[in-house]
Amino acid sequence: MDPHTSAQDVMRCDLCETAVVQMHCDTCLVNLCKACVGEHMISDESKKHDIVKFKLRKTTPKYPGCTFHAKERCEMYCNHCDIPVCINCIASDQHKGHTFLKILQVLDERKNKIMKDLTELNETIYPTYQDIASDVQNRMSKLQKKYGDLSTAITKHGEDWHREIDKLVQKLKAEVDEMKNTHLQTLQKDLDEINKTMSDIKDEIDSNDVIVNENDISKLFSVTYDLSRYRNLPEKIVPSLPKFTPGRIGEELGKLFGTLSSSSLTSDKHGYSMKTIQKSPEAGSSPPVKQLLDQPETVTTIDTGYDEYLLNVACLSDKKIWTCGNGNTMKLFSINQGSRLKSIRTKSGYAPYDIAVTKSGDLVYTDYIDSTVNIVKNEKIEEVIRLQNWKPMGVCSTSSGDLLVIMVSDDDKQTKVVRYSGSTEKQTIQFDDKGKPLYSSGHYNRYITENRNLDICVSDEEARAVVVVNQAGKLRFRYTGHTPAPKNQPFSPRGITTDSQSHILTADYNNDCVHIIDQDGQFLRYIHCGLSKPMGLCIDTNDNLFVSQWLNRQVKKIKYLQ
Repeated sequence: MDPHTSAQDVMRCDLCETAVVQMHCDTCLVNLCKACVGEHMISDESKKHDIVKFKLRKTTPKYPGCTFHAKERCEMYCNHCDIPVCINCIASDQHKGHTFLKILQVLDERKNKIMKDLTELNETIYPTYQDIASDVQNRMSKLQKKYGDLSTAITKHGEDWHREIDKLVQKLKAEVDEMKNTHLQTLQKDLDEINKTMSDIKDEIDSNDVIVNENDISKLFSVTYDLSRYRNLPEKIVPSLPKFTPGRIGEELGKLFGTLSSSSLTSDKHGYSMKTIQKSPEAGSSPPVKQLLDQPETVTTIDTGYDEYLLNVACLSDKKIWTCGNGNTMKLFSINQGSRLKSIRTKSGYAPYDIAVTKSGDLVYTDYIDSTVNIVKNEKIEEVIRLQNWKPMGVCSTSSGDLLVIMVSDDDKQTKVVRYSGSTEKQTIQFDDKGKPLYSSGHYNRYITENRNLDICVSDEEARAVVVVNQAGKLRFRYTGHTPAPKNQPFSPRGITTDSQSHILTADYNNDCVHIIDQDGQFLRYIHCGLSKPMGLCIDTNDNLFVSQWLNRQVKKIKYLQ
């Protein structure tokens, strides 16, 4: 068997390009087989090559080079000068009488300090700013409602008057709008500053995570520690609403109709307190608002090479997608090049029903015939869930790291959604408040996704509906298509996904299009782009849509948001 064309690719030696990787040079970052280690060692004798087993790659510390003695590396640390030093530095008069430590000991201390700061940023500071942002948004929403109630009260009182006071009604409402806008603008500015700080914190977390993982001492020494600017929380701005005081009819018109009290904004330095509970960074962040394009456009098309049909698609990254179709092989493709990068065969030998990618980048697939849910880690397949008397269908990975699986009973009479944490069942969603089934029964296509607002969205082919429940499993709405349909065919929902705007997108197999609805089930528009029998959907981090097509076995990348 040709190792370059076999169905399941493995890492190859960077030198001979044929043998399987066994070793790694941490100095040159080169993958090697055992036979090529010697050749690599003599290829550049000016370097000290740190050869380790492949699984231990990137564990060798990267000692900084000495600035005073060329080709020497600093393995010690001068406490007096607070700098790394080499063996020649220690012997020099410059460091005479100084005390020294092994640099790895200092490295551990620095790492511990960075990890402590990262813990505070992740578990305390960033979640606090998330809650602050959420609090400001909630108060803005309540402020909108209260100002709306105020306008309604003025309007209701104005109905008791005749036409001659209409101008006065409009004048007072305009004052309310001006006060409202002033308050909202102030709170929006406050929210923008909070979101900017949250972005800075997230950048610092990501940057320090990379530095710690790289084990690069020079970079570790370049990290500065100043969290005081994040610990000093912003002041809490609290608007003071005006009051409308209606007057009695019969006196001077302006005074009788009523007046508005003045409004104000105050700041409370102690309005917020630091949180200690760790939360997911995605939970409180607000994505930038994106508008739908007037004309969605196809960016690229990928031929997957399946023999009969293509089922589903899942985004591994903005550059790679997983696909599944007829047969037992799941394929990984490069989006830009359209080339196949890897193939994985299912553990049972049966075709996968659905695929998804976890937050950590692992591939998950459901095996309907084998009644299992499996995860692929480092090209090894692990059985996560084995069902009894049920068959798994659609699967998705949630923002919390759980798995949502929609399944049908062996006798095709029941359908339910189950939430798993690892292999542990945490939640079952099957019936509405009246005890009626939320989903249709029978062997029909059903796929599942989680919206940004944590709603659970299911495409139910037999019911010809998208069924959306909240995180607790309570029914929010059913979307049963839009009239007129592009081909005047019954709504036939298949793959389903969501984007950063909390839009819900579902493939309509019968009408060769994708429906876009908002988070409350309101139809927004269709995506056509020459689609033919669309089946699976997924969204990358830039809100590009990927559509798998059943018969022509192609995946289309579509841009539909500005």
